[in-house]
Amino acid sequence: ERDRVRTATDAASLAARDESKTAGRAEANLMAETAERGSLTGKTQDDEDSFRRACVVRGVPDTFRVFVVLEEANLETVKVGKDGGFQLLNADDHQGILARTKRDPAHARPDIAHQCLLTLLDSPLNKAGRLKVFVRTRKNVLIDVHPHIRIPRTFRRFAGLIVELLQKLKIRATNSPDPLLKVVANPVTTHLPAGCRRVLMTYNCERVENMQSHAISVARAAAAAAAETAHPAASSSAATANGGGGGDDDDAKRGEQRGAPTAVVYVVGAMAHGKVDADWVDEQLSVSHYPLSGANVCAKIVQAYENVLDVL
Repeated sequence: ERDRVRTATDAASLAARDESKTAGRAEANLMAETAERGSLTGKTQDDEDSFRRACVVRGVPDTFRVFVVLEEANLETVKVGKDGGFQLLNADDHQGILARTKRDPAHARPDIAHQCLLTLLDSPLNKAGRLKVFVRTRKNVLIDVHPHIRIPRTFRRFAGLIVELLQKLKIRATNSPDPLLKVVANPVTTHLPAGCRRVLMTYNCERVENMQSHAISVARAAAAAAAETAHPAASSSAATANGGGGGDDDDAKRGEQRGAPTAVVYVVGAMAHGKVDADWVDEQLSVSHYPLSGANVCAKIVQAYENVLDVL
């Protein structure tokens, strides 16, 4: 009996030792792969941390928000069959309807708005309370999106949610009186803070700027204007502390003229192709030399401001 117990104990020890060796080899392989990746890209973890620290702008007021307006979203209901219900018009399921009405299938792409909303509302910037989203459809329906809503992961469930919204004009949570989605009155400018900077994101633009650099300049202007409002004599020192240069001083002066800016608004097209016609914006900006999807542009916006506002 003692021999059997000793044999079982030895076997367990050998198994534990083998498992430990396997885990050690796996950890060593992971470290080697990480080091190889760093050598190939020329970047290390310290470089990434240094870059992130360099992007942080101090002194940005807690009231500062990033607004994103998804324009030209293809969100439209259609009645299917005589006894059928309403569905969200899309190019995959309603090709016959599009052909009969001679409509461009590119104008039936609600999946683009779905992708953009998932990117925006799942971001740490939104969870930190620094993001606000509006959606305006091709039919000029303006939708206010609550930051706490969890957009359905699948398109079919998202389509059902939007159909219910367009019929009832409001979607409420079962355990909250606040609507998660609601149709509000146009124009969108009445729902934006006064004095905010309004930027149209477009590929058809001569001005091409890195999104991270743009976000830093916007945040520095907000910090400088807030410092000027609170302590006029200390505004120059606040700008110096944030590393402001000549171009950033121009941004700060623009912010001071409008008062302390508490928000910046980005208009992003939620359609397959074309240019957004928004005559209420102040400027146009392109963040790439290549055409990007709406979801990609949204990701660049939230990532840039997460770095600037030190949101992890």
